[in-house]
Amino acid sequence: MSPKLTLGALDTRRSTPTRQLSTPGPDAAQLQRLLQTAVRVPDHGKRVPFRFLRIAGAARAMLADAASVRLRERDPDASEAVIDKLRTRFVLPPLTIAVVAKLGIDEAIPEAERFSSASCVCLLLLQAAQAQGFGSQWLTGWIAYDRPFLEGTLGLAEDEQLVGTIAIGTPLVAAPERDRPDPATLVTDWQPR
Repeated sequence: MSPKLTLGALDTRRSTPTRQLSTPGPDAAQLQRLLQTAVRVPDHGKRVPFRFLRIAGAARAMLADAASVRLRERDPDASEAVIDKLRTRFVLPPLTIAVVAKLGIDEAIPEAERFSSASCVCLLLLQAAQAQGFGSQWLTGWIAYDRPFLEGTLGLAEDEQLVGTIAIGTPLVAAPERDRPDPATLVTDWQPR
């Protein structure tokens, strides 16, 4: 593939809202291929500081139920609209991949570098899904930071962190474009002080 075609593909990456994702999702072979691409990230020290949780089939509704219960514990006044939005995050897309950063003690590689590596996995998974014709969306929200939910529901260890959930499915509509920053406005030349 020419560099121009590769950059063109990268430049078209867009998020498809979870409410706009439907079946079919990736089958087992397609998912394996997506993950094969996703793990090609910078990884200082070859620590592989990430792992995946696949949420598919009946597990989608079970996770949506558990998240709803936890949300009501956190916020007894949560509206039905807020709870419905949370449920659809897991129920509508045919597949969700939770990307988990493994951060335990490491004398040589700082935690921030290992978390960054796991974050790169999320971006590559989005790119790979789109390259295979699927829509996807990377989500965090309170779920990514709520230790009772992370440990009690998702089964994360104390030294693990949810980087995000990646919803994947067939887009029902073309993914919307949004304004992007002009990189020329973000670059300054370093000067010695």
